[in-house]
Amino acid sequence: MLITIGSTNPVKVAALTEILGDYPLFAGAEIMGIAVPSGVAAQPMTEQETMDGAMNRARAAYRTDYSFGVESGLKMVPYGRTGYMNFVTCAAFDGREFYLGQSSAFELPIEVINLVLRDGIESGIAFHTLGLTASANLKHEEGTIGILTNGRITRKEYLKEAIRNALILIENKPLYNRSR
Repeated sequence: MLITIGSTNPVKVAALTEILGDYPLFAGAEIMGIAVPSGVAAQPMTEQETMDGAMNRARAAYRTDYSFGVESGLKMVPYGRTGYMNFVTCAAFDGREFYLGQSSAFELPIEVINLVLRDGIESGIAFHTLGLTASANLKHEEGTIGILTNGRITRKEYLKEAIRNALILIENKPLYNRSR
């Protein structure tokens, strides 16, 4: 079985590889990262844009059995300090249907959101610009969540949550294919 992921980011490929190892359906699968465009902004600013990016990646990476697209983004939320929360969407695709899952969400610091909104840059780049990390490439490392949780949650673990949630629909297809 060949499984593709619409990214060559080593953190995304590792997260998918580790998760699929827990599922009998994917036992022995070959995982291949493919560089594909997300078709959305480098820093998606809405839930729909983030979901579109994940679906675009999965569709563009589809070759045979299943493909996956994973996209981090921001969504507007009420009551928070900044009005935005960071989250991840995973879209799995079997050539016909999408199976979607999301991660939990967290707020980024106010200065980071202000820089993202003002300059249109990714949150990880904003962290570097503001001196919150020496790394200029957080998305290939521990991620902003790794910085904010002091390593308690890494970007890879955060991505895994969204992937697991998408796999719920694949593993339990009969429950989700019933009529309303």
